Amino acid sequence: MFGFTPLDLIAIAAYVAAVIGIGLWARLRTKTQEQYFLGGRSFGKVIQAFASFGQVVTPDGPVGVATTTFHNGIAGVWSSLLFVFCTPLLWIASPWLRRLRIMTMGDFYVERYGSKRMAATYAIFAAIGMMAVLSAGYVATAMTTMAMTPKPAVSWTPEERQEDTRAIELAQLERTDAAQYSPIERARLAELRRQAPRSMFSWLSPSAVIWTTCLITVLGAVMGGLAAAFYTAILQGCCVLALSVMLIPFGLAKINQLYGGHGAGAALATLHARLPDDYFRIFGSPALPDFTWYYVLAVAAVAGLTAVTQPNQLVTNAAARDESAARFGMVSGSVAKRICTILWALGGLIATLLYAGSIRNSDLVWGHAARDLLGPVNCGLVGLMLVGMLSALMAVSNSLMLTMSGLITANLYRPLRPGKSERHYVAVGRVAGVFFLVGSALIATQFDTLFDLLKFTWEFFTVFSAAFWLGLKWRRANRPGAWTSILVTAAVLYVIPLGLPVLFPGLRSSPTLALETYPRSVTRTYRAGSGGKPGQAVLLPPRSIFWSQGLSSNMAGQQIGRGYPYLDLLLLQAVGFDLRRNVSAGNETIRIVIRLLLPFGILFAVASLTARDDDGLIDRFFVKMRTRVSAGGGAADSAKLALALQDPNHFRETKLFPDSDWEIYRWNREDGAGFAFAIGLVFAILGLLKVAVSYSGR
Repeated sequence: MFGFTPLDLIAIAAYVAAVIGIGLWARLRTKTQEQYFLGGRSFGKVIQAFASFGQVVTPDGPVGVATTTFHNGIAGVWSSLLFVFCTPLLWIASPWLRRLRIMTMGDFYVERYGSKRMAATYAIFAAIGMMAVLSAGYVATAMTTMAMTPKPAVSWTPEERQEDTRAIELAQLERTDAAQYSPIERARLAELRRQAPRSMFSWLSPSAVIWTTCLITVLGAVMGGLAAAFYTAILQGCCVLALSVMLIPFGLAKINQLYGGHGAGAALATLHARLPDDYFRIFGSPALPDFTWYYVLAVAAVAGLTAVTQPNQLVTNAAARDESAARFGMVSGSVAKRICTILWALGGLIATLLYAGSIRNSDLVWGHAARDLLGPVNCGLVGLMLVGMLSALMAVSNSLMLTMSGLITANLYRPLRPGKSERHYVAVGRVAGVFFLVGSALIATQFDTLFDLLKFTWEFFTVFSAAFWLGLKWRRANRPGAWTSILVTAAVLYVIPLGLPVLFPGLRSSPTLALETYPRSVTRTYRAGSGGKPGQAVLLPPRSIFWSQGLSSNMAGQQIGRGYPYLDLLLLQAVGFDLRRNVSAGNETIRIVIRLLLPFGILFAVASLTARDDDGLIDRFFVKMRTRVSAGGGAADSAKLALALQDPNHFRETKLFPDSDWEIYRWNREDGAGFAFAIGLVFAILGLLKVAVSYSGR
């Protein structure tokens, strides 16, 4: 059925039944908003670890890493591993999120800046951003499922046969040196590339997979609330661990079958011998320049600051029993994902050797590998792989759906309809969750590729980054500064760039915006006996500088911009910086740094020139932030906080600089030891990556 064996279908059906059963069980225990949206703040370290793992491991993780590794070698691992540098920050920031003692991230802007409108603005903005995050998971699951369920050629329709002819033409064109394209060939190539992702003739359409998964999520999570989401995450953790290791032994066996040899060591030796040396450089190479060390560090800085401002981080930490459970869960779940990421990258390298000459759309690599390597075993492993993908999507869908339904209910609906019953607000939250999932699925049906969508999600929350971080640590941050930072950053980086091509369509064909980086000839090295030519020259094609999704050509050979324009880079070019001389990663790094610094600079400047916010509001907020959550939380913590709020100077001695406006707190033994251990974990993961890449089986 759909290319699945009975054992595959049994594995899939068992998982779906388990998810729906957990949702029904949790529904019987859910009565209040706090139980539905935060699980009663009752989860300990083990549940928190699985919950954290569940919300950071999404289907676009393995699929996205396989895609970027397919094009960039092991350096493609940074499309997911870049968050490893945030590990020490998570250890320190997780208790702060728990210490807020709020239900949604929108409540932060009410308590810190006294603005319900700012909270409502955040809720709208966050809904868009988190829909994009979830849509990437839907796209990854759909592409993988399509690759797992191909039709035999005898079942193709005439339209599919015609589409396959176009795909073959695309493969032939892509063998041509990019510098030799005529305008007509470039136009035809652009057209074929847009059509190619849909040329995988599957029994299932992407839309069917997306909407079916959306329905399962609705049945599992909307009924049961956060408790259902967190308990589902335990099941998901086991499935994802299986998914991460499953392809590697079968892939190594396939390498030995094709190239000769016996055992994992021989297969790894073949992998190193047959792929270019550039594919094993962790920070890229001149021949594979997408993930340079400076680009990785810039994106890691942005991703670290924006990740904590996302609404799901608040919910995951707020659901913990106390600060220790919150930080243990956040760090351990994050580290578990980094280890899985290295396994995904190794799977991507194996797939590169096996399928580089046969797969045209790299987003299909993971699913094709699963079908080709696991299918012949005929014991349900293909179904188990799909269950792993579905479980990853379900876990993050559950978490984000509940996060956003709570945010929308608390910060958009309740201010308009106050005084309703708990049951009423829970019902509204369920409806809001359904709309969020449907919106995410609808966005997902409009995308065919992952990498540009992933980059968008890394950067989107920079709009609120300064208002959150400076609001959390600087007493001088005020409402005018926060509003100015939010509105100007959103306008300059997103609203104006998105609106200009709509108002002035001619911008897309403007020669000024069609500038590209200069093509570069670099040398790719191979080991002797690999089949490649030692010292082979590779031409890096030009890349668009000013358009988020690059350039395409119409049939007249005219360059057309896709996506939205980068106005900040256009300004730099206009004032004399020749961005054409940079590699694409250099321009991307400049753009990332601008997005990092702009909101902080605006807020700091405006707040320094305008009046402070109300002292009572500020004192209340920072007394709460200086009051650690009591072990076990609950009534004891509520009593401790009530006592602290009676004195604006309570716990003032915990400040490192008592008379300054900076709320920098002294660390206790747990803070310092955990921070040092988290740094050690970063080096351990990087060391594991180095060993995994360097080991050649000899």
